[in-house]
Formats: sequence, structure tokens, C-alpha cells
Amino acid sequence: MKATVKKKEANPFSFWDGRLIFDIEERVRGEIRENNRDFDSSIDDDNDDSWLLNRFRFGATIKPVSWVKLYGQTQDVREAFSDRANIPGVRSAEGDDTFDLRQAYVSLGDVKKFPLLLTIGRQAISYGDSRLVADSRWGNFGRTFDALRFRFEEPHFWIEPFLARPVQIKRHDFDDSDAADNFGGVYFSTDYVPKQTTDLYFYYRDKNDNQADLDPTNRVDPEGTWNGPAARFATVGARVKSNPDAWNGWDYAAEAAYETGDLYQSTTDSRRFDLSAFAAHVSGGYTAKKLPWSPRVGLEYDYASGDHNPNDNNSESFQNLFPSNHDKYGFMDEFGWRNIHDARAQFNVKPVKKLDVEFDCHAFWLADTHDFWYRSNGLSTLRTRTPDGRDVRTIGARNFAGQEIDLSATYEVNKNVKVQGGYSHFFAGDYLRDTGPADDADFGYLMAIFTY
Repeated sequence: MKATVKKKEANPFSFWDGRLIFDIEERVRGEIRENNRDFDSSIDDDNDDSWLLNRFRFGATIKPVSWVKLYGQTQDVREAFSDRANIPGVRSAEGDDTFDLRQAYVSLGDVKKFPLLLTIGRQAISYGDSRLVADSRWGNFGRTFDALRFRFEEPHFWIEPFLARPVQIKRHDFDDSDAADNFGGVYFSTDYVPKQTTDLYFYYRDKNDNQADLDPTNRVDPEGTWNGPAARFATVGARVKSNPDAWNGWDYAAEAAYETGDLYQSTTDSRRFDLSAFAAHVSGGYTAKKLPWSPRVGLEYDYASGDHNPNDNNSESFQNLFPSNHDKYGFMDEFGWRNIHDARAQFNVKPVKKLDVEFDCHAFWLADTHDFWYRSNGLSTLRTRTPDGRDVRTIGARNFAGQEIDLSATYEVNKNVKVQGGYSHFFAGDYLRDTGPADDADFGYLMAIFTY
């Protein structure tokens, strides 16, 4: 009997023999949050609410020959049914940003035929496990850079130097990159070590806030409070990660980074801090593929240093750069990779082929209570003063922040439609009780993603 060959389904958005391809993404997510930003049930503010987030993206790829690729993508982002101001970044709002340019780049090269590739223009960039440089996938806007990347690729390694400026989201205005924020580096990845990927990287950020920045409302913000103060520092790091199915069900990953350079308080305060900071990640797990539902059990630990003395000219507070943090330090987005200890236990099952269920339990401590509690963007803080006006860094607060449990499920309806939902609860810890309100918090969401 002849074997049946499954015919590849034609792409209805592909034209000109594949030289012109359109892509579409529509994502809708409903969220409900209670006490997430203040851990204070006595206040019913605009973040104790529910809202609907919508994101529409439309892109086009033109590839007249194998070594030339042009790509453009627009994006329309809306927040509805919310008491928050629809201004991106104001009081944690996603906000509105009507049709804008998300990506527009040209790539020159075909690494299948020649090892060099040059990419110029507005583009999404992600390296490694997205802990330091990434497109922020959970956020409604994502993250792109106006960048130049040069890639050299051989069968067992690639190396990519780049220069970039992060794109700023501006409501009712064209999103442009921050001319005062220059970011560059080199990323190297190889599979020479058997059964794993090994990465080395060097980043350098030169953020000069001598020129005024814009806050999300398009007002002049000379202190740069919406994207951090001036800074000039280098980050050197390494990462290893096991290859899928290489260790008979076992998996592992580890990453470490060190930072050195200068941080500045603000443009109105000329104090300079000598930065010396460190961060590390280690995780491992086992998947029992022969058991029903293919359960996986995993353990993880994340650390990032905090500043030990706010009154000297040194800073040990790790700078989180441009991460995608949502799936790493709790789904409630209360933490970033800065001034943190995070111990995580993870359990995954696959009840049916298209359904993935995940349960996580996190325990959080501040690495140093002389520094602040930093949220998922690595810049905004939970609270800076106690209710009676004292600096939270000087009161001797205990460092246990609390525990978070996350339950999520993802169902792939078909290759174009995916549905995800989840619930999270935060159990307030000693640090919250020592610095102010300490009520538990809740978060729930339901999301549908359509891609073509």
C-alpha cells in the first residue's frame, strides 16, 4: 500500500510565489486585579478593577530574492472598560496607541549560502531566555528597537554585534526611538559543548539624560522618571541551556551576569554612583514522558543584587535592561530581576495533546532591604515611604516579601487560534507588613490569540 503524503496547506496570505507574505495577529485579553499595586484592601483605586486589552498587528514580508528581505508591521493597541487613564505607563495602564509603526527593517544576506547577515531598521530583538534583552511579549505594546545588527553564522556557532535605541511608545504621536539611550553589544552562541547551547554576551548602555525625555503623556520629563536616570555601564554574562530531549527527560538552564559602570541620580541631581552588581539564574526539571499527561516537575532560583547603602556613592542594584519578565518572576508582574531572591517550584501536565496546564509557586525575598522593591520593568518601585513618611530603606524591614501561586492553562484550538487563562494569588509577607499595608492580592485573566 502506498504511503499517504500529507499535502502542505497553502498559505492564503502568500502571493507572488512566496515573495510577498502578509501576517496578522489579533490578541484580546480580559484582566481582573485586586490589591496588585498597593496590597491595600482599604483603598479601591483604579487598579482594583477589570479591563479589556486589545492588540492588532498587520505585517508584510517582501523577499524578491533569497538574500533580500523587507519587513514592515503596524500595531494598534487599545485598553477598554478601565477606570485608569488610557495613557501608556501611567499607573500601570497599558493605554491606547492607535495605528503606529512597530517594525520596518531590511535584511541583506542568506546564511544558508553565505555566513553574513545585515539587518537594519526597526525590529524586535531577543537574546537567550529574554532576561535582559527581549521583545516584551506579555505587554500589549511589546518592545522594538531602531537597530543595526550584523550576524556571522557557521554550522556550530553564531556571533552578532549590534547597535540599538529603544522605541518609545507615545500616545497620539509617532513612536520614535530615544536618541539619548544608546545600547549595543555582542552576543555569541554555540553548540560545541555536547547536548547544550552555550552563550556569552557583552552589553553596553549609554543613557544620557542631559536632554529632556518625554513621559507617556508626551510632556517634557527632564528627570527621565519614565525610563530611568542617566547611566553608562557594561554587562558581561554567560548562559547555558540543555537541548530538548537530550538528557532522557532531564533539563537544565543557568545564567549569570555582572555589571560595572556609572549610574546617575537624575538630571537635577548630579550624584554619580559606581555600579557593581550581579545576577544569577539556575533551574532544572524532569519530564516523565512515559507517564499519562507527561508531567514535568521543576525547581528554579533567581537572584539579583540590591544596593546595600543608599547614602554612599556605590550602587549594587542590578539593572534589568530591556527584559521580558512576565513568565519568570510570577504572573502578577510584581517583581523584576533586581534586588530579589526568588525560589520557584513548577509543575506542568498535558492532559490532552493540545492542552498545557502549569502550576507555579514562588517565594520572594528582597536581596537587601536598604534598596527598593522593583516591579517587572526593573524601574518602578512598590513603595518608597511608609504611611508615616519614613524611607522604607532605613527602617530595618524584614526581607521576606511573600509567596505567589500561579495556575495557567493554554489550549491550542488549531494552528491559528490559541486560548489561555489563569489565576494568581499573592500572600503578603513580612516586608509588606513592616513598610505599610499588607493585604493579599489576586489576578485573573482570559486571553485569545489569533495568528495568520
